[in-house]
Amino acid sequence: MEKIKNVLEMVGRSFMKMGILDLLDIFLVTLLIYWAISFIKERRAGKLALGLAVILLVKVIASVLNLTTVNFILQNIFQVGIIAIVVIFQPEIRDVLEKMGGVKKLIAPRDDSQLDSTVRNVCEAVIDMSSDRTGALIVFERSTGLEDIVVSGTVINADVSKSVIKNIFFNKAPLHDGAVIIKNNRVYSAGCKLPLATVNDKDFGTRHRAAIGMSEKSDAVVIVVSEETGTVSLAVNGQLKRNYDYARLYRELTELLTAKAIKEVVSEKLPAKKLFSKKVKKDSETGSDGESEQKN
Repeated sequence: MEKIKNVLEMVGRSFMKMGILDLLDIFLVTLLIYWAISFIKERRAGKLALGLAVILLVKVIASVLNLTTVNFILQNIFQVGIIAIVVIFQPEIRDVLEKMGGVKKLIAPRDDSQLDSTVRNVCEAVIDMSSDRTGALIVFERSTGLEDIVVSGTVINADVSKSVIKNIFFNKAPLHDGAVIIKNNRVYSAGCKLPLATVNDKDFGTRHRAAIGMSEKSDAVVIVVSEETGTVSLAVNGQLKRNYDYARLYRELTELLTAKAIKEVVSEKLPAKKLFSKKVKKDSETGSDGESEQKN
């Protein structure tokens, strides 16, 4: 107890001597920790981070109570801790760097004059494909560049129209098995391969996993049409919502794709946080709309 009391007294004296720069230092570290927790809490690494926090807490307690054996074991663990953290959190670190790399595009001016026509044509095509149960995967580029995804398909650079989109996803078309990238109100590329999310849910087929994965790796907005049920879903920010009709799809696409909405990504006022406040989960009202075919 005497040792704990001495530690507390030392901490108290340190607080009394703190200046403005010290307070700023603490404030920035607090923000960094808060941001890190917010970033990983909904990801697979969340439990790993919690385990790491427990180990750190044990290390502190062991140091205060002078537990020699525990200190020796933890000291050896922490000698390789940095390498272990990089390996364990590699997907999350990559996500951060990819999204930071996409920020430079946010300052580019965007023209909303053709946005309404683009959204209407896409919505009409999606609803038609939903009625016909034609599988589709449509990606809207926002601030994060998707050049690495574009090169995996075939560059088209065509005007956005209902007929063009429906022809691409027609079952016998050569580019139907992949995603369409819409960039600057143009059908820029088709037949593209998207990264798959590791969603542990049997209700999600490959198209849905690709939609979620693409929205996790970037700030893109992704539409997916189920080939089995015709259900229309929208993926943003790693989250998926289902059962869209024309009006709802048109409204939310318009909110997410305007120049103002994309500028809000910079200030972290993401519309996706309002429109997609729930975790990815099975829709209990309609049941499964997952796809069993192994297609992108």
